[in-house]
Amino acid sequence: MNVLLLVAKAPVAGLAKTRLCPPADPTQAARVAAASLLDTLAAVRATASTIPVLAHTGRFADAEHSVELTAALAGWHLLPQRGGTFADRLANAHADTAAAFPGRPVLQIGMDTPQIRPALLTTALRRLTEHEAVLGPALDGGWWALGLRDPAYATVLREVPMSTGDTGRRTLAALRGRGIHPAILPVQRDVDDWSTALAVAADLPGTRFAAAVESVGGQVVSGRRR
Repeated sequence: MNVLLLVAKAPVAGLAKTRLCPPADPTQAARVAAASLLDTLAAVRATASTIPVLAHTGRFADAEHSVELTAALAGWHLLPQRGGTFADRLANAHADTAAAFPGRPVLQIGMDTPQIRPALLTTALRRLTEHEAVLGPALDGGWWALGLRDPAYATVLREVPMSTGDTGRRTLAALRGRGIHPAILPVQRDVDDWSTALAVAADLPGTRFAAAVESVGGQVVSGRRR
């Protein structure tokens, strides 16, 4: 079995998805983040033959939809994030996952792509059986997925500035510098601001995420204006 590692933060008002404000207020932004996380948790759980792991930060007791999130995390292996920078937290999440599940390939994703579905995750995992690594680029220049047959190679992430327009390119270069040539997964759109939230929600009718975006009010979602 492969490990699906989700790196996420508790969707607490004022601390989550603040770039959605405005038009969202801090509570609405956190509810959008919670919806994104819940849809992602569901996609991971529906992916066959995988071990679900969450590397988390923040207090889920203080989060929006805390009861639903707690229920959705039943059966997950939970790891606290550790490290002073996001790059360190990512590298440490891979290291801690490898310590908990030695010898297993790890596919890591985040909570900013609620559009991912089990079929896409299954494809990524299948490609990981054929390659040393896989990398999923994001439209904003980052990446939405990183899979490693040997999670020790995640140490390269400490060399890469995160959350920049060239994080994806620099991650790829860092891996290639270690002799690793990842297979490239389909490009996805991260939900980073309101325009991307609208674009992703429009493709996800009937989901928690689309409903949370529409609840902000006065925005077009799935061809309708609320």
